Amino acid sequence: MTDNIKNQLFNSFDLTTIKTNPDFKEDSVREVIILPILKKLGYKQDSIVRSKKLIHPFLKTGTSKRPITLIPDYALKVENNFAWVLDAKAPNQKITDSDNVEQVYSYATHPEIRATYFALCNGIEFVLYRREQTNEPFFYFQIDEIQYHWEKLKQLLSPNSFQAGKNFNYNTTIATAPKQDKFDYLTRPLLEEIPVKKQATKRHYGVHGYFTKQAWNVVAEYIKNYSKPGDMVLDPFSGSGITPIEAMMNNRKAIGIDLNPMAIFLVDSLIAPVNEKDFREAFLRIKSEYEKKEPKTKEEIEKALKKYPYPKGNKLPKSSDVDTVEKLFSKKQLAQLALLKYLIKKEKNINIRKSLLLMFSGLVTKHNLTYHTSSYVLKEGGGNAAPFQYYRYRIAPNPVKIDLMKFFNLRFQKVLAAKKEMNYFINENTINNIKVVKGTATDLNWIPKESVDYIYTDPPYGKKIPYLDLSVMWNAWLDLKVTKEDLELEAIEDGEMDKSKNDYNKLIAQSIKEMYRVLKFDRWMSFVFAHKDPEFWHLIIDTAESCGFEYVGAVPQKNGQTSFKKRQNPFTVLSGQLIINFKKVRNPRAIMKANLGMDISSIVMQTIEGIIAKNNGATLEQINDELIIKGLELGFLDLLKKEYSDLTPILLSEFVYDSKNDLFILKDETKFKTQIDVRLRIRYYLISFLRRMQRENKLPTFDEIVFNIMPLLKNGITPEHQTILSVLEDVGVHVSENKWKLKDAGQTNLFGL
Repeated sequence: MTDNIKNQLFNSFDLTTIKTNPDFKEDSVREVIILPILKKLGYKQDSIVRSKKLIHPFLKTGTSKRPITLIPDYALKVENNFAWVLDAKAPNQKITDSDNVEQVYSYATHPEIRATYFALCNGIEFVLYRREQTNEPFFYFQIDEIQYHWEKLKQLLSPNSFQAGKNFNYNTTIATAPKQDKFDYLTRPLLEEIPVKKQATKRHYGVHGYFTKQAWNVVAEYIKNYSKPGDMVLDPFSGSGITPIEAMMNNRKAIGIDLNPMAIFLVDSLIAPVNEKDFREAFLRIKSEYEKKEPKTKEEIEKALKKYPYPKGNKLPKSSDVDTVEKLFSKKQLAQLALLKYLIKKEKNINIRKSLLLMFSGLVTKHNLTYHTSSYVLKEGGGNAAPFQYYRYRIAPNPVKIDLMKFFNLRFQKVLAAKKEMNYFINENTINNIKVVKGTATDLNWIPKESVDYIYTDPPYGKKIPYLDLSVMWNAWLDLKVTKEDLELEAIEDGEMDKSKNDYNKLIAQSIKEMYRVLKFDRWMSFVFAHKDPEFWHLIIDTAESCGFEYVGAVPQKNGQTSFKKRQNPFTVLSGQLIINFKKVRNPRAIMKANLGMDISSIVMQTIEGIIAKNNGATLEQINDELIIKGLELGFLDLLKKEYSDLTPILLSEFVYDSKNDLFILKDETKFKTQIDVRLRIRYYLISFLRRMQRENKLPTFDEIVFNIMPLLKNGITPEHQTILSVLEDVGVHVSENKWKLKDAGQTNLFGL
């Protein structure tokens, strides 16, 4: 199986659109999904019999006893006999429903077919049954995880898998194999950077804003890589809920935890299953009643403010332009929102009420005095509330006024579309597989020890965003309480509690300890982080290793957006992130400090110059990522944290900043500034590369080694291959087939910096 099997099969077709595109129906499943699979399995055109008409041997219909015709989508032939049948279904149909299974079973048992296997595919899932056992699938996988199951699929269903003769019987040793290929958790590969498809889903974008959101497709790929269907996925800093929702969308179980009650409300309301007809009727009922009672005149507004509850006296953070929540709204805005909330709260169905309040909360975002836009022509999504853009409550010089019912209608369309998109995997039958809980990552006592299969989490980054402080407006309108204990447990710096860096460090460290406790052995944790100060990275690694985690590797990953703060402060704010991957194993290998023969200032300059040379210019994020990753790989983070908490001075003094392209470049007509012997440069990159290969259980060839390190040396003295080989022989061991690995600690003086 090749890593790009999906591209080979589907010609880079975006499989995520199947779940979201209403025009992708049964005929699309046949042509775009099923046919490429059959051809790749080895079936020629004359072996793929489409829409074969079969007369039911027992049943007839009508007074004239007309025969019933059965028409399987595909009947697959081997040596001119039928081996198995496959039926396509639309993406909105559950292929394991008994009616669908029985239908295809009737094809497989027909006297003209008599197939051992029958299968169903709806473009999202593929399921295979044995004719003798229809009570549960013999083999199952999701189409967008086909690369993990391809070898098993070939083993079961390729033409070469069947014995000659009319009655095809698969080899008994294979037939009794497990339904799934064995999923080897320990050997999961590190993922490369994933192109972001941030706004390609209705469930995460367009429903409600939040302060930060991970790219959903990145989260989904990590979940699929490090866990298997049915596993439990945890995010103890779940925020807007992308991790638990994507876990469910990929047939896993999920737990999402956050201290912010607003975050819990958003996710809980979004995933609450509703009947579309009932939801629509409730929306129309409330809209009609609101329009009859809408306060417009001064007298009507004053009367509404006396009759309908609204937030009073809720204190805002000290950085705000006003001191209480109600001052963020005009009297008219307060009266209109208060009436609308009152009408919604009268709804009896709890899930419909939650869904309507989710729509309402989205209106609170827009219907206030902080909402602004750069254009006087307001379009849906064209403005922003100050807390999301400026990270403070700033009264707009010219607040945008919106038509509340127009946007209420738009909120309904967005929320309904999101629920319909999720309904296949998140519905009344599956909702018990997801828990979204208000709580702290520092105390996961209610989660049993070693019960979680994978952790993907994106914790707060120091003083970047005080989530609880910035959520006051929404929490006040939604009657959600934030306690003093919540504020004390929030892992941030500064904020209303004036927390120190040490406070933040303790909370993050305790969270990592709890994550270790609940994670099963031989499972993974992916820790998303973006911070300029190496001290925080050292804290994460040091705490994780002290708990028993084994560091495996860090991957740079863009998050698909450039924040307002990044545009304001290009040298002090990072727009990307690193995803640090750990394994919980019984005998973890610790990161050892490498003896590189250079002091820390030379190491820093070598690293910066190398990444600039490799890319012909590097962004602040690329430079920061490279330093952090090299510090992790070679064990000098502890030195970095002491002397290089801020790279800005050295970057601005030693390099040229190209503001047009946002790149740091070498000064004109200069080569590497650091006068480091070329053999030391080679040694530095060789040890780093071989350590990474060791963690990924790979043995690189000499050519692969040269290909990796040469771009990092290209602006200095270009070494001969013989020089690289000479240094390689000092730090590495030659193994079979021209492959190399790093020497063990006892074999050479690599360690002890």
